Amino acid sequence: MTISLIQYRTTDGSRGVAAIRDGGAPAVVPGAGSTLDLARRALAEGTTLAALVGAAGEGPALDLASVELLAPIDHQDPAHLLLTGTGLTHLGSAEGRDKMHRAMTDAAQQTDSMKMFLMGVEGGKPASGPGVQPEWFYKGDGSQLVAPDAPLPSPAFALDAGEEPEIAGIYLIADDGTPVRLGYALANEFSDHVTERGNYLWLAHSKIRPAALGPELLLGDLPPHVEGTSRIVRGGETIWEKPFVSGEANMSHSLANLEHHHFKYDLFRRPGDVHVHFFGTATLSFSDEVRTQPGDVFEIAAAPFSLPVRNPIGQAAAMTVAVRAL
Repeated sequence: MTISLIQYRTTDGSRGVAAIRDGGAPAVVPGAGSTLDLARRALAEGTTLAALVGAAGEGPALDLASVELLAPIDHQDPAHLLLTGTGLTHLGSAEGRDKMHRAMTDAAQQTDSMKMFLMGVEGGKPASGPGVQPEWFYKGDGSQLVAPDAPLPSPAFALDAGEEPEIAGIYLIADDGTPVRLGYALANEFSDHVTERGNYLWLAHSKIRPAALGPELLLGDLPPHVEGTSRIVRGGETIWEKPFVSGEANMSHSLANLEHHHFKYDLFRRPGDVHVHFFGTATLSFSDEVRTQPGDVFEIAAAPFSLPVRNPIGQAAAMTVAVRAL
């Protein structure tokens, strides 16, 4: 049985959690106010999230149209939720990136992106122990996590607003510093590919952006092959659509290797923190010369997730930042 959890808010402002079992209708999880509360309870009781949800029983059916869907994980203190990710992790992912970064002086010159990709192909799935480390980036804290259907605000200084259809791992750091995986979410790792193309060393600037998760937290293991569709809708019409794949069968790195190279750092094992870690993609509309604009809607869907990631592009207000001496 597949089980996924969704968080919601009712019209009176109260929160709850519902479970979707085998793609069926969502049912309220009795006594659950948030996914994080459930995870903390599961840790304290020495059980799993799936077992805890099963023991709670099925509450009434939840009409999704009557509630506000929230991101499937959050933290009461957004500073204790970190958004990070890895790139060049999927077979085929180097092609689009290499086009962006290839040196103009020598068409045959191998870029750093291609070198990084090939390192992953050769050493990203070790038989035992850690393999080669992947590309890594920071996106922000919990304040950057956008709710389902809410606009993804692109900064006024951004040169591009591009989607990245991905799977994200969701983690809680236990009291003893052990990272505990709660499950997986379908994700849109929103990025600025024009800035990244300008100079690879601007990758960090291109990634500090909001990000969106689908409403569901998939419990248990991620299937080795995940297949879905990413599309952009403008004015009610699809202007770009393409299938994408994820899961370890389509990756140059194992998930365990990506997790190791994130959580090997002490600062990422602070008890009580939540981590959302994006695993990368090989499919971008930007690689097909698509240029998005405010109001375009990203729609990303993939089984075994029942609900898509759907968000319009917003526009953040321009502002001038000046440092004041104290």
